[in-house]
Amino acid sequence: MSEERAMCLAVPGRVLEIEERDATRMAKVDFGGVVKDVCLEYVPDMQVGDYAIVHVGFALQRLDEESAKQTLELFENLGVLDEEFGDAWGKAARDAGAQRPAGTGLPGAGAPTGAAPGHGAGIPDDKEARS
Repeated sequence: MSEERAMCLAVPGRVLEIEERDATRMAKVDFGGVVKDVCLEYVPDMQVGDYAIVHVGFALQRLDEESAKQTLELFENLGVLDEEFGDAWGKAARDAGAQRPAGTGLPGAGAPTGAAPGHGAGIPDDKEARS
């Protein structure tokens, strides 16, 4: 009997801005159109424009731009980004054959912040709303 297990991914993202918050180095990081707050304490030399591998809200390692973009494209093609960042209601609607009506995207239009990747954040269902 096989057992299905969920896997948590480390996702590449691009650092958009950096700030000190409560004596902790934090960044706004873009994950292919979804922006999250990320802790930079494990990679203190990260700079704006750098790419990092991020797991549960912590940048773990620097990554070159080409590798980051290839990985994000692969994840998107496989539907992994929707699984990590997705809107569960939107996914259920898509699975049922429905589409989100025009103009009803989630607040922030693809740029929610605050939650760690894969932990409670939603993104719009259509790629146009993320642009």
